[in-house]
Amino acid sequence: MNFGQALEALKEGKRVARAGWNGKGMFLFLVAGSNFIVNREPLLSIMGEGAEVTYRPHIDMKDAEGKVVPWLASQTDMLAEDWLIVEVG
Repeated sequence: MNFGQALEALKEGKRVARAGWNGKGMFLFLVAGSNFIVNREPLLSIMGEGAEVTYRPHIDMKDAEGKVVPWLASQTDMLAEDWLIVEVG
């Protein structure tokens, strides 16, 4: 599928990846927006204790090491036709 179809799948709560990615177990997922009260660094130093923070919806990646990192699409990712839905058990 193309990138637009991958975005639609993310919005439906599915996980997606590119067939061309080398890392085993890597995929993207949509993180819903949320509000929370600041209670730890680095936000304590930036926003102040008790401040409310609003996180906007965004896309994260589970990387090959099993860690989660914010993700941004490259030009290659946006033009790729090798996107697929990942079933996670």
